[in-house]
Amino acid sequence: RGTVKAFSPFDARADAEALRKAMKGMGTDEDTILKILTSRNNSQRQEIASAFKTLFGRDLVDDLKSELTGKFETLMVSLMRPAYIFDAHALKHAIKGAGTNEKVLTEILASRTPAEVQNIKQVYLREYEANLEDKITGETSGHFQRLLVVLLQANRDPDGRVDEGLVEQDAQVLFRAGELKWGTDEEKFITILGTRSVSHLRRVFDKYMTISGFQIEETIDRETSGDLEKLLLAVVKCIRSVPAYFAETLYYSMKGAGTDDETLIRVMVSRSEIDLLDIRQELRKNFAKSLHQMIQKDTSGDYRKALLLLCGGDDE
Repeated sequence: RGTVKAFSPFDARADAEALRKAMKGMGTDEDTILKILTSRNNSQRQEIASAFKTLFGRDLVDDLKSELTGKFETLMVSLMRPAYIFDAHALKHAIKGAGTNEKVLTEILASRTPAEVQNIKQVYLREYEANLEDKITGETSGHFQRLLVVLLQANRDPDGRVDEGLVEQDAQVLFRAGELKWGTDEEKFITILGTRSVSHLRRVFDKYMTISGFQIEETIDRETSGDLEKLLLAVVKCIRSVPAYFAETLYYSMKGAGTDDETLIRVMVSRSEIDLLDIRQELRKNFAKSLHQMIQKDTSGDYRKALLLLCGGDDE
């Protein structure tokens, strides 16, 4: 359900030559660059980079960095990163230096599948010679840290037969840990939301509504706060629907004054081959907006052109 598919007929050498020509000498032909890089899928882009090195003895990413600037450069360089390296790199930057970008940790760890999280951890170790979990625990604390660690274990139960008895039990436990308790037993929320299977949790949310009269999101909103609240809500939203979660993320990255370009780029790049078509539909359904029109209105120049090509069409 991605907007970017393998390009055919594909010729890595021809693309490499076209890119070299676009960047050689005075001035840069941005149009050629953005058209090629947004219409090839990630594995094809890797082949182009390797052909580029073979033909010219130059690093394509270094050349892009020296020829382009600003948000357009960030977007093109992001497209050149293999998927797991892209996520690992985003996490590394989120925990590096002063202050941690909790938003990035929340978005990536709440939305990736257990298999994807395992891959990200391996890539992180290989690329940065550091353990992702150690890095994250060094920069976070409290219940927020505990839920991140649970998600990093990537041990969520696989989807299978749903045990209605356990659904009832989990819903009761959450009800007692939140609405019925003076103060909140955050640990129960962390364990259940971090380890149960997706189909099980969807049933738990329905059952919770029946028992308590509240959506689980309302309870989380009332009973928790700060980074933990945001992470719990992100987990719940991703259990309900990953595309709907990203539609909301994109919507808020462009709504109101100013644009959160970092988030916009991260989501457009990371979902372009996975579920961007579904994300577009959810955005249309839940916010009565088209992603295409929001990008059109909120961005400009080559950056806008490239994002619109990744978006892949308008949902009138």
